[in-house]
Amino acid sequence: MELLQAESFFKELKNKLEGDLHYDDLTTSIYATDASVYRIIPQAVACPKTVKDIKLLIAFANKNKTSLIPRTAGTSLAGQCVGNGIVVDVSKYFTKILNINEKQKTVTVQPGVIRDELNNFLKPFGLFFGPNTSTSNRCMIGGMVGNNSSGTTSIQYGVTRDKVLELKTILSDGSEVVFKNLTKNEFREKLEIDSLEGHIYKAIFKELDSEEIQNNISEQFPKPEIHRRNTGYAIDELIKTNVFSDNPESFNMCKLLSGSEGTLAFTTEITLQLDVLPPKESIMVAAHFKSIQDCLNAVETVMKYNLHTCEMMDKTILDLTKHNKTQQENRQFIVGDPQAILMCEIKEDTKEEAQTKANSLIEAIEGLKLSFANPILKDEDIDKAVELRKAGLGLLGNMIGDKKTAACIEDTAVSLTDLANYIKEFTQLMTSYNQEAVYYAHAGAGELHLRPILNLKKKEDVVLFRKITTDVAHLVKKYRGSMSGEHGDGIVRAEFIPLMIGDANYQILKRIKSAFDPNNIFNPGKIVDAFPMDESLRYVPGRKDPEINTFLDFSESLGILREAEKCNGSGDCRKLPEFGGTMCPSYRATRNEKDTTRARANALREFLTNSDKSNKFDHHELKEVFDLCLSCKACASECPSSVDVATLKAEFLYQYQQANGVSLRTKLFAHNNQLNNLGSQFSGLTNFIFSNGLTSSLLKKSLGIASKRSLPLISSKSLIKHYKTSKNQSDGNKYIKTIYLFNDEFTNHLDTQVGLDALALLTALNYQVIILNHHESGRAFLSKGLLQQAKKFANKNIEIFKDKITSETPLIGIEPSAILTFKDEYLKLADDVSSAKSIAKNTYLIEEFLQQEIALGHIKSEQFTNQAKTIKFHGHCHQKALGNQKSSFDILNLPKNYKVTIIPSGCCGMAGSFGYEKEHYEVSMQIGEQTLFPAVRNAKPDVLISANGTSCRHQIKDGTQKVAQHPITILKEALL
Repeated sequence: MELLQAESFFKELKNKLEGDLHYDDLTTSIYATDASVYRIIPQAVACPKTVKDIKLLIAFANKNKTSLIPRTAGTSLAGQCVGNGIVVDVSKYFTKILNINEKQKTVTVQPGVIRDELNNFLKPFGLFFGPNTSTSNRCMIGGMVGNNSSGTTSIQYGVTRDKVLELKTILSDGSEVVFKNLTKNEFREKLEIDSLEGHIYKAIFKELDSEEIQNNISEQFPKPEIHRRNTGYAIDELIKTNVFSDNPESFNMCKLLSGSEGTLAFTTEITLQLDVLPPKESIMVAAHFKSIQDCLNAVETVMKYNLHTCEMMDKTILDLTKHNKTQQENRQFIVGDPQAILMCEIKEDTKEEAQTKANSLIEAIEGLKLSFANPILKDEDIDKAVELRKAGLGLLGNMIGDKKTAACIEDTAVSLTDLANYIKEFTQLMTSYNQEAVYYAHAGAGELHLRPILNLKKKEDVVLFRKITTDVAHLVKKYRGSMSGEHGDGIVRAEFIPLMIGDANYQILKRIKSAFDPNNIFNPGKIVDAFPMDESLRYVPGRKDPEINTFLDFSESLGILREAEKCNGSGDCRKLPEFGGTMCPSYRATRNEKDTTRARANALREFLTNSDKSNKFDHHELKEVFDLCLSCKACASECPSSVDVATLKAEFLYQYQQANGVSLRTKLFAHNNQLNNLGSQFSGLTNFIFSNGLTSSLLKKSLGIASKRSLPLISSKSLIKHYKTSKNQSDGNKYIKTIYLFNDEFTNHLDTQVGLDALALLTALNYQVIILNHHESGRAFLSKGLLQQAKKFANKNIEIFKDKITSETPLIGIEPSAILTFKDEYLKLADDVSSAKSIAKNTYLIEEFLQQEIALGHIKSEQFTNQAKTIKFHGHCHQKALGNQKSSFDILNLPKNYKVTIIPSGCCGMAGSFGYEKEHYEVSMQIGEQTLFPAVRNAKPDVLISANGTSCRHQIKDGTQKVAQHPITILKEALL
């Protein structure tokens, strides 16, 4: 279609759809990539709401000679979800669990249901869906069917294909067809139907009825004992049925559609066979090895113990976990410096049975004399180890620079008896290419995710990309393995299907595709008639990266472009609130891909790389994609690749405002400390204006502040004035320690009482507290992209503190967003980087400082009340990202009879000025409603609510009408 003509046609189509259709540059650039190395700009992106919408899209594709690329979470590694037609994203609206049949142990879902979300729903019924990918908290059932996913549990529960009973689909002519188990007679009845459905069944019968063809399929396809195999369409499964053999197994076209990557039909409903929940008692043996080969030589032995999972991690993965804050906590079981760890999980009904089997397993492992340590993990330690393994895929994207692990040969699977020999030859092959490959994942299933490390920006490495993949394909064929174990063929491996199954069988696949989809509208370029595996890459080989000067220091990532490029598309930012963490608050509220960390990183990469403007940041599309970023910083710690979008946003805003100016509201929010200082001179009048219905409404309307949002009241006397006019600690006491308290701008004027409580608490605990005449943190300027002003504050504060802050005289702060600038942004802003780093090492959130003093024995529970209280605590986002909520938890637990729980609340939704702005208010409150507000409302009246962020406390008050106290206030009131 010509561009103008296409826009006209798309406009007409958009008006007909109940769902959404986007064909703007921002959306199409976001959907140009998945988790693979490929980039193809689609013509449009559709989010259908109904079956009727999908039929309209199919009719449109047929009429206008375009294509439909189905997509759920977009975590595909082989390029299944990219193409130059219309990407059809079902993740927003096709998300219902439709029916459960407890007796039959089946469930029917729409394709956009998240795997872990489904299992949470099924748990009360004592059932679950077995296949379990590393992306299970965001991947969707439709994508799992499309890829025939398997994951860690396949050795016990099989793969997705084994679980699919029925698929409700729409064929390429728009007809609705249900595929399910058929008897021999029912199959023959299908041959008589005069429709596309009948034509498909006739084609299948004609292609597979010959004994000679069946024999060729059996000889050429991967060995049948390899249950992880997605090589082409599963015609090897169809010939086992009662239609083509004496086998009693019923014919079911779902076997073919599972793993077909959306190339044959569009699925709208999926019926799955479920399993009874696994035994409750688990023990994991984490065998440590000094070499990959030793580890693999142990696999056959350990697999004799009916393991539920048997997963491997190599040193590359293990080393990457050292630098990821979230995963550092999950590494505690690791002994020494192993080259490989084999994680063997046993599940039994009783602890005694599990322990007995674990003892036998350890005895067998020790008998091999291959491992050097075999720690036993139980309970939450197993969960931590599993999370560590799951993070492997995303962590591979955390390599600094242009060299990355390339997903091309990471999906090979061989029979268990061939695994050690196959890997030995594979390693020799990699050595011939001077490659140190990465090895991890499903050893017990004969599949390791093996990746070469390549720079696909270089032409010579793109040549290697093809050569290595080709050589590995021949090696896999030698062992009659599967080139595509669980991640699918997509673009990267589809070219090699003729080699893997023979050309005659490949021609059968092509004819089957043609029977289903004569106009080739369903996901072309995948499985048959494949796109070239070394074209349409994310980066144009040989193209020089643009030089981009930034105000902030991105040298740690080798520049802002490479910081954005760290995003590999794994989609961790799409996980929902029920799965914990904070990332990404706005996506959790809107469920729009545009509002993910991934979208922001990819959009920035796209426009910085391809913009022809002198100021490459000057794009309204970038303004739109960053608009709902709350700068919570969760991505910096929760994203496996540690993509720091909060910092990217600050730099973007600065650069964008260089070209477009700064709005009045932005200036007012940024200068709120100066305004609060002015308002405090007339606090009575100021607070009347802020709280009076008429005057506050006028003020909000004129400044673009949400009408429903309350305005914070200003203290009549600032903390610094209180401090200067107090007697101060001059009685000659011998203090435990002298500390410098950072009097942040929020505590000084808005939460002065919290500051006074901190002074009282610290003094009572025998600490000398000094407040200097320092400057504000600059947090408000940072959040608004006014980096020059923020830099001035950073430099001034570093100059003031650099000769005073040491390990003996630390700097502590009350408001997380302010004090943590010393540990984060100041390091990217300061001229005196050495002093900034020195101060950062000795800077603590007040709870962190008290936690350390408790551990040193300087503060004891005997100094506090014995009264009983129950407390629910909500932590600030920056504390979660840059510190640890446990410090707040620990100090609140200091009084003997205080019972504290942490609300698993993610972001509160306020995020400084974000929740005040009228266009963001609704999203702000939606975020609060996800977990935080219900937890606060459901708390009994005598339960104390605690939050250490000033914005968080304000949000809780506006959202629940309950008052939250700072932990320091609670602790001060508990003093004896």
